[in-house]
Amino acid sequence: MSEIPPDHSAFEKTRETGATADIGRRKPFVQGRRPSEPLSRIGLIVRFLKPVTWIPVVWSFLCGAVASGAFGWHEVVNLKFFLAVLLTGPLATGTCQMLNDYFDRDLDEINEPTRPIPGGAISLRSATILIAIWSVLSVITGWLVHPLIALYVVVGIINAHLYSANPIKLKKRLWAGNIIVAVSYLVIPWVAGEIAYRAVFSIEAITPSLIVASLFTLASTGTMTINDFKSIEGDSQVGIRTLPVAFGEHKAALIASVLINVGQLMAAGYMLMIDRIPYAVAVAVLVIPQFFLQFSLVRSPRTMDVRYNAIAQNFLVAGMLVCAFAIKSLKP
Repeated sequence: MSEIPPDHSAFEKTRETGATADIGRRKPFVQGRRPSEPLSRIGLIVRFLKPVTWIPVVWSFLCGAVASGAFGWHEVVNLKFFLAVLLTGPLATGTCQMLNDYFDRDLDEINEPTRPIPGGAISLRSATILIAIWSVLSVITGWLVHPLIALYVVVGIINAHLYSANPIKLKKRLWAGNIIVAVSYLVIPWVAGEIAYRAVFSIEAITPSLIVASLFTLASTGTMTINDFKSIEGDSQVGIRTLPVAFGEHKAALIASVLINVGQLMAAGYMLMIDRIPYAVAVAVLVIPQFFLQFSLVRSPRTMDVRYNAIAQNFLVAGMLVCAFAIKSLKP
């Protein structure tokens, strides 16, 4: 695949006429901004979709599928599961990531100027076309998995607009942004997993999953806060009140740590309530290594944020799967 060369003549033309350039044309970089590294067209689109963000959503769907009691590991090789992974990974989550980059392009010029849009590798016209195509493909794929999941996809896309788009832009509103992201990353795909594999769907039947997913959403609100440390300068300049901006780095890290621990310990408590003691113990034990890692996080949030998430998140998502198996064991 050939690389996309920078087209400096297109830069000036775009800037003067207001016309948009297709993928492969770059804008002039300003105030020290440097363009994205040249990539193949496919590589550029993959970067725009941010594959690393797909993993937690796919995992939440898997937990919901396991909790349904009707999912066996043989299902992994079936078409339904393949479509579900395609949906929860590159399609729906990818759409939301593109929307976030689209609406945050001015902020990214400060925080992450090498992202495809602020770096000039993808024009607004091309981004709009990609987002429209991915949105349609997401809804269609959701319908193929289960008609009700198509509705969930629409809700997720609406949440992405609420999070990033003006005038609402929930990411400006302290807690609201992280909460809606956590709901989209955890509750929606978890319930979708239940819907996809449960023969008879009812609110009563999925109540244990709703409770556990909501408690882990509380914990995930804390992990979302950790992602905000890298953007403090840009967020401050444009008036986005994340926890680190509102409370300072160290207090925000402490608040995030408390949320992470409390959410998981409450999930362990719920396991006790439904008489799943071994599962409760397992979830509680998985909090311990996270707790010790949080000392370093609170001491130096901006140098430890990536390392903390890379290590601690593994224990949190393991706790999610433990709870999913506990809920599965409730089924007759």
